[in-house]
Amino acid sequence: MVIDMVKSIAVVGAGASGMMAAVWAARAGAKVTVYERNNRVGKKILATGNGKCNFSNEKMGSAWYFGSGKAMIDDIYQSFGLKETMRFYEELGMRIRNRNGYLYPASEQASTVLDVLRYEMQRLAVTIHTDQQVVEIRKQKDGMQLETQDHQKYQYDAVILACGGKAAPKTGSDGQGIRLAERLGHHIIPIVPALTALRCKEGFYKQIAGVRCDAELTLWISGQKVCTERGELQLTDYGISGIPVFQFSREAAYAVQNQKCTTVEIDFLPDYEDNEYTSFWKKRWIAQADQTMEQFVTGIINKKVGLLLLKLADIKETERAENVPEAKRNKLGSLYRSFRVEVRNSNSYEQAQVSAGGVDCREVTSRMESKLIRGLYFAGEMLDVDGICGGYNLQWAWSSGAVAGMAAAGQL
Repeated sequence: MVIDMVKSIAVVGAGASGMMAAVWAARAGAKVTVYERNNRVGKKILATGNGKCNFSNEKMGSAWYFGSGKAMIDDIYQSFGLKETMRFYEELGMRIRNRNGYLYPASEQASTVLDVLRYEMQRLAVTIHTDQQVVEIRKQKDGMQLETQDHQKYQYDAVILACGGKAAPKTGSDGQGIRLAERLGHHIIPIVPALTALRCKEGFYKQIAGVRCDAELTLWISGQKVCTERGELQLTDYGISGIPVFQFSREAAYAVQNQKCTTVEIDFLPDYEDNEYTSFWKKRWIAQADQTMEQFVTGIINKKVGLLLLKLADIKETERAENVPEAKRNKLGSLYRSFRVEVRNSNSYEQAQVSAGGVDCREVTSRMESKLIRGLYFAGEMLDVDGICGGYNLQWAWSSGAVAGMAAAGQL
């Protein structure tokens, strides 16, 4: 009679993907041990969604992702996707709130997501070692050897690396896991901050810092239009921020890293078609001809921005509208629709929600196993996969973690 041996699995990193991997490996019958360098698990989850944890989105698929792992997204989500994630959390007792397609715990507390994961790991008798950093992983003839910072060595049938990328290093994601993967022979796609604000070269930002306004933003790299985003633009004392900026910050970060000219074109009046705007502009000069230019710009958009555009058009605030030369009128008009700023850099990893780049997914199977080393699995942000804002990066964590856990335990 053949007796199936219980598999021993180590999960390195107890963030979103690591905890998910631990749960599903344990549910599949494996003996699971988690190693977390922080003094508690799930530290980064608590900061997601401004503490409310936008954990997924009803619109889900590879179209909302980037990186070498984009091609594997749909296959992985077939194994464990949005429906499975919702069912998983509902079965753990978490009510879900849908806000225009963005999914949150009904409690509006990120701690709810963390708590139900912790409780499930406890129920499944997952062993958790906090304040334990893994410094080396070695392939052995009969499995994997893991070494911690206190020089202790442990043997496992499989190891799941779920250490995160480089974003929010205070939560433990400092790239250590990526270095472990690199030492094991995996290629690393260059890493940059993503879902973050952009630092720009112009010197006028302190004049408009704190302004929030609806705008359409277009990213240009080396004179080529890359993408356009619409939403609330936030102007800071160093540059531009807000969701539309976050959505293309990865492309901007890579472009700057490669020393390419990177600019963002801002349309402060995106609701106007070109012909409608031309008509609006002509009528305003007629209707408000006797006003000062400070009065003229009041009410078009935020006044701070309007006054800055006046200055950039070389028009004095005290000048009467009827006395402004046509060339300056045209320049001011174009600034409202096509205000260009040059990107110097992105914000640092400390301010980034995620990082782009990481372990090359072409060296990873759709079961999240290394193609180079049997028994080595990956999950989450340390892989070269990143999504836009809106719950996409957490969904990747849940799905990749669950698939890695089940596969490592022999269930997939």
